[in-house]
This record gives sequence, C-alpha cells and structure tokens, in this order.
Amino acid sequence: MSSTSKHPKGLFFLAFTEFWERFGYYLMIGIFFLYMTDTKTGGFGWENAKASDVFGTFIACVYLTPFIGGLLADMKLGYRFAVTLGGILMGIGYCLLSIHEEWAFYTALLIMIVGNGFFKPNISTLLGNLYNDPQYKANKDTGYNLFYMSINIGAFVCNFVAAYMRIKYGWNWAFIAAGVGMFLGVITFWAGMKHYKHVDVRKEPTPEDKPIIMRFLKVLAVALGFGLAGWFIPDTIFGSDSTDAFLCACIPVVYFYASIYKSCSEEEKKPVGTMYTIFGIVIIFWAIFKLNGTALTTYANSYTDRAMPTALVPLADSLFLCDKSVVAENDTVFQLDEHFRRIKDASGNPTKCVDYPSYFKNLAPEKYPAPGENLTLVPTELFQSINPFFVIILTPLVVIFFGFLRKRKMEPTTATKIAYGLLISGLSTLVMVAAVHYTDNGISKASAWWLIGSYGVITIGELCLSPMGLSMVSKLSPVRFTALMMGGWSLATSIGNKMSGVLAKNWDKFDDKANFFWLNFALLLFAFILMMFLLKRLNKAFKEA
Repeated sequence: MSSTSKHPKGLFFLAFTEFWERFGYYLMIGIFFLYMTDTKTGGFGWENAKASDVFGTFIACVYLTPFIGGLLADMKLGYRFAVTLGGILMGIGYCLLSIHEEWAFYTALLIMIVGNGFFKPNISTLLGNLYNDPQYKANKDTGYNLFYMSINIGAFVCNFVAAYMRIKYGWNWAFIAAGVGMFLGVITFWAGMKHYKHVDVRKEPTPEDKPIIMRFLKVLAVALGFGLAGWFIPDTIFGSDSTDAFLCACIPVVYFYASIYKSCSEEEKKPVGTMYTIFGIVIIFWAIFKLNGTALTTYANSYTDRAMPTALVPLADSLFLCDKSVVAENDTVFQLDEHFRRIKDASGNPTKCVDYPSYFKNLAPEKYPAPGENLTLVPTELFQSINPFFVIILTPLVVIFFGFLRKRKMEPTTATKIAYGLLISGLSTLVMVAAVHYTDNGISKASAWWLIGSYGVITIGELCLSPMGLSMVSKLSPVRFTALMMGGWSLATSIGNKMSGVLAKNWDKFDDKANFFWLNFALLLFAFILMMFLLKRLNKAFKEA
C-alpha cells in the first residue's frame, strides 16, 4: 500500500463490490412493489395494503438478520467468508424470483434475507478495519462517504436496466438481471481479496465470551417462539399477523443487545450506550425514508404526471424505456367509476364498461391521447433513481463542505450531523405537503418536480445521517463486537423499515394525503428534538472514544 495515500486500496474493491450488490438489490426492490400490485402484465395483482405489508416485512427482515451474520462472522466464520456466502445466496434469491409462483416468491425472499444477513454487516466491518490503520483513521468519515456514493451509482443505474428488461422481456428477466449483478459483485470481492486479507482478523472467543454465545443461541430459539406467538395471536395488535410476528420476535433480540451492554466493562458502557441511543432515534428516520418504495412509488405511479415530451418519445421507444396505455375509442373524454372503468361518453350518456389504467383517473382530459394513439409514460421505477442520483451529485459537495469546516475547526460532531440529518429529512415531507395542496389532494396530476424536490432534500438529510451512522459504529464499538454492533445498526434500520410498511399500509386511510405527510414531518421533528436534547451527552461520549 502506498504510504502517501489517504485511503486504503481495499476501498476501491469493497466499494465496487457494494456497487454490484446495490445494483442487484435496488433493481429488485425498485420493481418489487410494482410486481406485487401489477394486474396487467404478469404480476401478482395484490392490493396495495397487502403489497405494502409484504414489502415492509421483507425490507425489515433483510436488516434484521445482519445481527446474526455479524456475530457468526465475529466468532467463527470470518468476514470474507461471510461476505462471499451472503453474496451467493442473494444472487440465487434474485434469480428465483423469476419463477411466477408464490412458493418460489416466498422462498426467494427467505434466501435473500439470510444472504443479506451475512453480507451487509461484514463488508462494512472490513471497510472500518481498513481505516483503523493510523495512516487512514483521520479520513474514516470521508471514506464512508465515498463508499456510500459509489454504491449509489449502482442504485441509480439499476432502475434503467430494470425498466428495459421489464418492458422488453418481462418481469422474470428483470429479476435475473439483478442476480447476475450480485454474482458480479462476488467476483469483484474475490479479485480484491489481498487488499483486506490482513484486516479479516476475528477474535477467538474467550471464556468471558462463551456465555454471550450461549445467550445468542437462546435468543434465536426464543425469538422464533415469540414470532410464532405473535403470528397466532387472535386478531391482530399492530394491523397484520406479519407485523405482530416481527415485532414480537424483536423483543428477545433487543433484550440480547441490552445484555451485551450489561456485560460491557465500565469503560465500554458509555460508547455502547451512546450507540444504542442513536439506534433508537434513527428508527424514525428509516420509517420515513423507506416510504420511497411504497407510498412514494404509489404517488409516482398514480398521482404524478409521467407523460413523456413528444421529442423524447423516439428515444424512449428505441430504449424501450416507456409504458404504453392504448386508448383506441372514438371519444377521448369520458367519466370513470371507482374501478377506473369508463361509464359515460363525452355527452354524458351511459356506455359500455371499458377498463383503463388507474393513471387516467386524475389526468386532465386535454392530455388524453388522440383516438388510436398511445400515451407514452416514464416508467415508474425510474423515480427510484432520483435518490441515488442526488447521492452521487451531492456527496462530493457534502464532503467538500465538511472538509472546509474541518480545516477551520468548525466541523459538526458525528452526533450533530445525525441530528441535522433528521431535521433536513423532515423538511422533505413538507415538499410533499405542498404538492398535495397544489394538486387539490390529487384531483389533478402533480408535476414530477415535486417528487424530485422531495427526494433532493431528503438525500441531504440521508448524507448527514446514514454514512455517519456506519462511521459511528466503527468508532464506538468494542473491538470484539464490531460486526455485532454493525448488526445492531441494521437492527434499528430493520425496525424502522417495518414501521415504514405499517405507515404505507395506511396510505389509503388518509382522505387528505397532506395529513399523511404531516404525520411524517411530526415524527421526524420529534426525533430531531430528542436528539438535540441528548446532544451534549452524546458528544461527550464521542470525544472520549
């Protein structure tokens, strides 16, 4: 390694591995909700509420299992083996989604959940270990920001591939493309093995650690029992059996992390307690942020004007990046019932029922296509590329900004950055409140610029929070439990993701959609105020660490 380099060479290979992993994951997740609710082109045709519940449960579980994968890597498997195993499992899972059967669908989700548990915490741990070298330690925050930016390039590109494969070849080939991306990630990881082999150092369990391992095994059994009890509780407590099961299963896991804190030395307790406090607060951030895959996808699909400019249609056709809804009747002005079926013609006379896509429900009549022509739309999944696009564009600016403040000894602490991230994220929900009011609560189509603006604001909040969270864990974790604490960060993300599904499931219950976004703002504002209240104590813990 170069003695003058600010960053270790392994950063490139780990970042490129994550590029391919995020390419596969976000390709799949970008069409996941659409696939479940699609009734026209081979999806499952489920109602939004069921799809939101499945979506929330899945993205929750993929962040719950890392605490298992992290501990197994810490104690037994090693980080490189765990990353390899996880990547292969996820690739298999993506490919299995191409089989349009419910048994294959749920089996694929289970395989991906397990694979992510091995992959996610351990690649971040390897990166953190590279920066434990005194030569690179001062640049750890910047390294994580660069890591975060590079993987978002994969998240940006993948949706264009998803749209092309879905429209040109169908859902199944889009999912296979995700699997191919993941396998390329594993190959990339192998190619850079020599650059992080030296930091794949696990600590052999000591006699003091053995009780923790036994508690871990008990936690797995108890969590399974709690989950089954939650599933079979008569009626439901939190709105669905899956939500009850998930939250009940989390109880012993949370207790396990509490027992880790109790077993820490006095010197370790303050930084671990600081991490746990922030874990709890950022649950709210993830609950709002992950609405991009459900509620905001619904808003993009049905409430946003997605018509493509005429000048761009040939380009879209040549790239197959468009959805075409054919309207071939003689009249172009009609009234729709609640099922989006035409019930009256232009003169108000009853006519035959004709099914139309829901997109037409709030489309201005003057924007209907001419008889026999197509209405060409921007594919909904492309809206999922807005957030990673802003990550790519804004990350260098954020890095430069904090570097400017660092030189003048004015850089905010890690905890302060996280607090600002919560506040800025809250402002993004106000953009959507304005969008709802401007469109008279969805009576007319919203400009795509509202979603673009909202994603732009929340991305700034994300860049202040998510990379800092990973950096925080690397800074504060006891060495013997680093990957396990990365799993703790994932556990907080998991609970937030499940809460996101719960929020999204209630989308249809809000007659005034502005109130849905006001609720999101109130939750983030509460998290920000709580963070500021605790900031002095949190900053002290960071300083001592």
